[in-house]
Amino acid sequence: MAVVSTHHVPVHQHGPALSLDAIEAASERIADAVARTPLEACPRLSGTGAQIYLKREDLQTVRSYKIRGAYNVMAQLSADELSRGVVAASAGNHAQGVAFACKSMKVPGRIYVPTTTPKQKRDRIAWHGGDFVELKAIGETYDAAAAAAQADVMSTGSAWIHAFDDPRTAAGQGTIAREIVEQLGRVPDVVVAPVGGGGCLAGMATYLRGLSGDVTIVGVEPTGAVSLSAALVNGGPVTLDEIDPFVDGAAVKRIGSIGHRVMSELGASVSDHPILAGISATPATQIIPDGPLSPTPGTAHITHVDEGAICSAMLELYQNEGIIAEPAGALAVAALGKLRLPADAVVVCLVSGGNNDVSRYGEIIERSLVHRGLKHYFLVDFPQEPGALRRFLDEVLGPDDDITLFEYVKRNNRETGAALVGVELGSPDGLGALMDRMARSRLHCERLEPGSPAYEYLT
Repeated sequence: MAVVSTHHVPVHQHGPALSLDAIEAASERIADAVARTPLEACPRLSGTGAQIYLKREDLQTVRSYKIRGAYNVMAQLSADELSRGVVAASAGNHAQGVAFACKSMKVPGRIYVPTTTPKQKRDRIAWHGGDFVELKAIGETYDAAAAAAQADVMSTGSAWIHAFDDPRTAAGQGTIAREIVEQLGRVPDVVVAPVGGGGCLAGMATYLRGLSGDVTIVGVEPTGAVSLSAALVNGGPVTLDEIDPFVDGAAVKRIGSIGHRVMSELGASVSDHPILAGISATPATQIIPDGPLSPTPGTAHITHVDEGAICSAMLELYQNEGIIAEPAGALAVAALGKLRLPADAVVVCLVSGGNNDVSRYGEIIERSLVHRGLKHYFLVDFPQEPGALRRFLDEVLGPDDDITLFEYVKRNNRETGAALVGVELGSPDGLGALMDRMARSRLHCERLEPGSPAYEYLT
C-alpha cells in the first residue's frame, strides 16, 4: 500500500455547506423514508465499566445508514434533474439507498459497483431498485466504479449522487447523531464510527460538536485502507495505490474532501501506520503510537483495526447479541479493544450495516482464527514412506491441536514431498510448544508467516 497521487478532479458538489442546521433540515426531509433505528445498551461490551450503546443502522430500511444520505440528495433535486435520471457508485450499501429512492420516487438510475461487491448486496440493489435501476459492475474497487460513474455523468448530464463527498449526503448521514442525542437524552461522551469515504463521520461529528465541545469523536478505518489517516498527515486527500477490499463498505482509496476537512478542523490525531512513513509532506496532524488510546473529552482521533480483529468482532456480535454485521458494520465495535475508556463514560458505537453475504463466513472465521493466533500454516516435507503422517500426528501435533488442511503441494524428489498443513490450536499459547516439537522431529517444517508472499499464494 502506497501513496501515489494528491491530484483529483471531483464531480461538482451542490447545496448548502454541511452544518447543524442542514442536518436538522435533512432529518425532516427524510423522516418518511428512513427508519428510526434502535439505540441499544450492550451489557457484554459494557463489562469493562463504560456504558456501551450500539446504534443499530443494520436494522435500517436497506440494512445500512446509506439510505439517509442518498434520499436527502435526491429529495432536493429539481424536476428537470430527476427527469434526466441519476448515477451513483457504491461498494453496495449506498447503491441500495439510491435504488430504494429511485423506486420510491420513480426515477431512473444507473448504479456502478466494484466486481468485488458481494452477490448478496448486488441482489438487494436489484430488488430495491426494480425496473428503475440498471446495475453495472466495473473494476475491483469503489474508486474504479466511481471513475466509470463519473464518466457516465459527464457524457449524459445525469445527476451524480455521491456516496460521501457531497454536503447533502453528509447531512443525511449526520441525522444518525441527531437520533442518538434524542434517544439518549444527552450528547454521549464518546462516539465511535467507521470510516470509508468519511461522509458519515463528518456529518455525525458536525452535529455532535455543534451541540457540545466535550464529545470525543473516534473514527475507525480498516488497517488495509487508511485513506483518511493518510490525508490528515499529508494535509489533503491522497490516493492510495493499493487497499485490502475485504472490508468492502470502507475500502476507499481516496477519502472525500468533506471528511478530511471536518476532521482536520477538529484537530484529529491519527494512530501510526506504516503507510504514513511514506508521506513526504510535513505532517499536518499529530501521529501517535498505534496501540491503546485514552481519549480525553473534546478530542478527535482516527485509528485503524486489522481485518482479523474486525472478523472476530463480527462473530462475537453474532454469537452474543444476534447481530449480523457486515465487516464495515463491525469496525466501531472492533476498535473498542484499543480504547481505554473511563468507567462512567457513555459510549455509542455505530453498527453501520448488516448486508453480509452468508457465503463469506468461511473467510471471516478463517481471518478471525489467524488474528487470534489459533490458526497456523506450515510447509512440511514428508518422506515418501508408510507411516510418515502417523509420526507427524503422534510426535508433532499436540492433544488440543487439530489439522484443518492437508494438501500435497508437490513432490520435491523421490524421497520427500511437501505438504501444506493447516493447524488449529486449542490455545494461542500452544504455538511455542508446537514449534518446539517440530524442531525436534525428523520432518522439515517451515511456518508460513501471515502476510508473506508464500502465505498469500498458498493459503
